[in-house]
This record gives sequence, structure tokens and C-alpha cells, in this order.
Amino acid sequence: MAMGDRKKIIIDTDPGIDDAMAIFVALKSPEVDVIGLTTIYGNVYTTLATRNALHLLEVAGRTDIPVAEGTHKTILNGTKLRVADFVHGEDGLGNQNFPPPEGKPIEKSAPEFLVEQAKLHPGEITVVALGPLTNIALAVQLDPEFSKNVGQIVLLGGSFAVNGNVNPASEANSPPLTQLQPSQKQHPTTFKSPFLFYYKLLAEPRGIP
Repeated sequence: MAMGDRKKIIIDTDPGIDDAMAIFVALKSPEVDVIGLTTIYGNVYTTLATRNALHLLEVAGRTDIPVAEGTHKTILNGTKLRVADFVHGEDGLGNQNFPPPEGKPIEKSAPEFLVEQAKLHPGEITVVALGPLTNIALAVQLDPEFSKNVGQIVLLGGSFAVNGNVNPASEANSPPLTQLQPSQKQHPTTFKSPFLFYYKLLAEPRGIP
């Protein structure tokens, strides 16, 4: 597939072993062009998410991809910041104690980078949000045209046919309605089954019915 035909994506991420796998899959995919990583708290605090993102790009040999650090706090008053280090380890990557990355994040913040790229490529950018949506909410606050300029937002969140992982009905990345409203006015909402993803990626290629 020609470079111009590949879908431009920005991965908003809180790596995290799960996000590490998603990033590696995206980097190897011939269908997408990863033009940046933005970081957010979730599996770990934002500073550590940035360190892990830089480390993963070094492992993949893709230090040409910029990393923009996101916010370190929630935007909802009274909301306590929680991270899942009890799942992914204190370093977010299984307590492997990797050496610090050589690279540094760019000077622009994650919301600034999102706004900039959406303006540069109107309608062409897909934001793949693997963590809390705070950076996206801040991008909308920074530039009300962001919702119009961004082509698509794909988020990891919600729970279907199973219990949530923070309470019986909610998944940790599930956004408050106030964070989604500005984008819902511009974009249709599409739900995808995670089971279909796992089947297409893992089972079907191995002949598993």
C-alpha cells in the first residue's frame, strides 16, 4: 500500500502492556501511518507513560515518530486520579526495569499536538484513544474546531455483555458524557465488538473456527 493511501493515526496512550502490544501492531501494519503518540495517565501516571512510549518507539526502531506528553490531572473536580500499576507493574511494563529512553517528548503538549495535526490534515486524522479521554477533551477546549478537523476518534472503553473493571457497569476509560458531547455532534458513534477483533487477528489466521 502506498504511503499516501495509509490512514494517518495518532495513538493517545497510557502504556501499559496492552497498549505496548497495540502500538507494535500499529507500527507493523501496512494500512496505517502512525504520525505521533500522545500520552495520558491510566495504566501508569503520565510521566511514566511518556517514558514507556519513548522506550517502545526505540525498541521498534521508530524514533522518528514524535511523542507529546499529556496532562497529569483530571479535568473533573473531585475526581481522584487512579492508575493500574497493580495490573501492569510499577513501571507499566511488567517491572522489567528497562533503562531510561534516550529520546525526549516534543515541546508541544498532547492537546496542542492533536489540534495542530488535525489542522494540518483536516478530515484525515484518526485518533486512537487507548486511555482516558482527557487529552481529547482538552483539545476540544483549546480549539472548538478540533471536533470538525479530526476525521475519526476510536476509543477503548465501555463494557458489553460483561461487567466493567471499575464498577459493575463501567470500564476504566469510559468517559463522562461531558467529554464526548462536543465530538458526538460532529461524528457518528460506532461500537465494535472486541471478540471480532480477537477472532480476526488471532483465531481466523490460525484456522480456529
